[in-house]
Amino acid sequence: MNKIEEIYYEAKSDKWFRGFAMFCRIALAASFIPAGYVKIMGERFASGLPSNNPLGHYFDALHLTGYYYTFIGIGQIIIAILLLIPRTSLLGAMMYFPVILNICVLTYATRFNGTRIVTMMVLADLFLLIWDYDRLKHILPFKQIQTNTPVLEKPNKRLRILFFGGSIAVLAFIIFGTFYLYEIVPGNSEAECRNQCASGKKPAACQVFCDCIYNQGQPLDSCLANFDKSKDIRKSDMQ
Repeated sequence: MNKIEEIYYEAKSDKWFRGFAMFCRIALAASFIPAGYVKIMGERFASGLPSNNPLGHYFDALHLTGYYYTFIGIGQIIIAILLLIPRTSLLGAMMYFPVILNICVLTYATRFNGTRIVTMMVLADLFLLIWDYDRLKHILPFKQIQTNTPVLEKPNKRLRILFFGGSIAVLAFIIFGTFYLYEIVPGNSEAECRNQCASGKKPAACQVFCDCIYNQGQPLDSCLANFDKSKDIRKSDMQ
């Protein structure tokens, strides 16, 4: 643990890491300000997403919750402001995490195309929480070890390469790995859903799925069941 803390304090004293932390704070705040403003104004979030889209169902229901919808918007604006103020950035990051984690699980559950961005937002907030470990460690349930803060004469270039190189590798994994996460997705529109059918292995079953989502307005689980059933019927016909 002592060695890990020494590495941590090396990163804290590096201007590249400080710049990256500032970038994460600004980027995360910028994502919540417009989202919160839309809710405070009483407008439907992601208005371009059709109501029959699985996530569209959720946004429609959320929009109809009255002052709870406004409350969420106010909360997002407050979190964004806290992130932008250095003295309150840790509180902002702590409040941000359960909100963005909930959104991340929601996007994966509904197979939303924005899962990549939301996953990056979760990782960025985790970085901010780790960045403020020196303030958080006093409430963590393990024995505190006194560590002398190292004074760096030169930046640790190896640490920079390992961190930022690893970050690029993780982002690449998220971007390309999610392409193979699901066999079929509803997309953000009916046209986007049907576009995947031509390049898919089961175009007929894909068309049934898209029709189930956008024309019949059925839940995602029901449409996935229809998709699997259509694949089985097609397979039996070929035999």
